[in-house]
Amino acid sequence: MFTKKEGEISHKKKNRVLKVLTRDGELGQDGIVIPSPEPARCLRCMENHDKAQLQSFLKTLPPVEFCCVYGSSLHPNNPGSAKSTMVDCILGVSNPQQWHSENLTLNNDHYAAWMVLLGGARLITDVADEIGVGVHFNPFVSWDDKMFKYGVVRMHDLVQDILNWERFYLSGRLQKPVHVLLDNLDVTNVNSVNLRAAMSAALLLLPSKFTEEELYAKICSLSYMGDLRMLFAEDRNKVKKIVQGQFELFRSMYKPFIEEYETKELLRRSLSGNTQPIISQDGGLSAAQSLVSSLPPNGQKPNGDEARRKESRVIQEIVIGSKDEAAKCMQTVLQRKVMVSSARQAVSGLLAAGGITAMRYVGAKMSKAWKSWR
Repeated sequence: MFTKKEGEISHKKKNRVLKVLTRDGELGQDGIVIPSPEPARCLRCMENHDKAQLQSFLKTLPPVEFCCVYGSSLHPNNPGSAKSTMVDCILGVSNPQQWHSENLTLNNDHYAAWMVLLGGARLITDVADEIGVGVHFNPFVSWDDKMFKYGVVRMHDLVQDILNWERFYLSGRLQKPVHVLLDNLDVTNVNSVNLRAAMSAALLLLPSKFTEEELYAKICSLSYMGDLRMLFAEDRNKVKKIVQGQFELFRSMYKPFIEEYETKELLRRSLSGNTQPIISQDGGLSAAQSLVSSLPPNGQKPNGDEARRKESRVIQEIVIGSKDEAAKCMQTVLQRKVMVSSARQAVSGLLAAGGITAMRYVGAKMSKAWKSWR
C-alpha cells in the first residue's frame, strides 16, 4: 500500500523514498515509499538526430524536471510507414503557473491568444486543472522545420496518476513505449509500479490462453476503454498498429513482469512451432486476488473533495468471487475513469488550442479516423 504524501521527489539507493512536490511546488516532509524498485523500463531508443533536435527545442522553453516523447513520432505505428509530422511530448514541472508565466515571456505565440489576453498563466493553469485533467497542451508549435505538441503537467499530479491511476490519463500513456529524454526525479523507476499494474489488469481481462501480442494489445487498450475519441476521432486500428509497430519495445518493457508472474506460477509459456509462445494463466480465485492486489490503491485528492474521492474509488478493495467478476468490476471502473478524463481533456484541449488551431487539430484526427474506416 502506498502512502500519499507530498514533498520534493528524491531517492536513496537501498530504501527508495519519493518526496513528491506539492501542488504549489512547496517542499513537504514525508514521502511515498516505493517497495522493490525496478530498473527503468520505459526509456527507449530514439534516433540521435531526433534526440538532438528535441534537446535543442527544450532549450527554448523554461527548465523542466521530466520530458518524454510518445506516439508515432517516436516509432511508426506500422513498419515502413512514415513518421508522424508532429512530435508529441509530456513535460513535468514543479509549478505549472510559474512555468507558463516564464514561457509566455519566451514563447507567447505557443498559446491561444484569448488565454494570453484574458488571464495569462493563471487562466492557463486553471483551465488545465479545473476543466481538464491537469495537463495543458500547446499543439502545432513550429520549430526548426518540425512541428511539436507539448503537454505541461505538475510533477505531483504525474506521479499520483502513475501510482494511483487517479485520472488514468498520463499513466495510460506511460504503459506504452516512450522515450524519456529528461528525468531528474526518477519517474522511470516509479513507473514500474504502473507497468506491473497494467499487466495485472490485462491478465484479468484475458482468457486462459493467449499470445504475447494479445497481451500487449490488451495492455495498450486499457487507456482507450471508454475514450470518447475512439468513437469519431481516432483510428479504429490504433491498438493493433501500435503493438505491431512497437512489439519489441513492449517485450522489453514487460519481460521482467512476465518472468515475475511465471515465478509466482500465475503464468506459463509454451512454444507453438514458429509462432509466438502461447501463454497460459491460472484462472482460479487465488490467482485473481493476487492480480487485483497489484492494482493501484485508493487515490484521494489532498483537498478532500468528495466527488473526486468517489471518482478515485478503491479498486484494490473490490470484493470478488471469481476472476470474471474481478475483471468486470475493474473494467467498469476503468471505463468510467477514461470516459470522464477523455471528455474533460477534450474540452480543455479545445479551449487551450483556440478556435483555428483546435479545428485544425480535430480535423487532422478525424481525417485519420475516417481513413481507418475506408
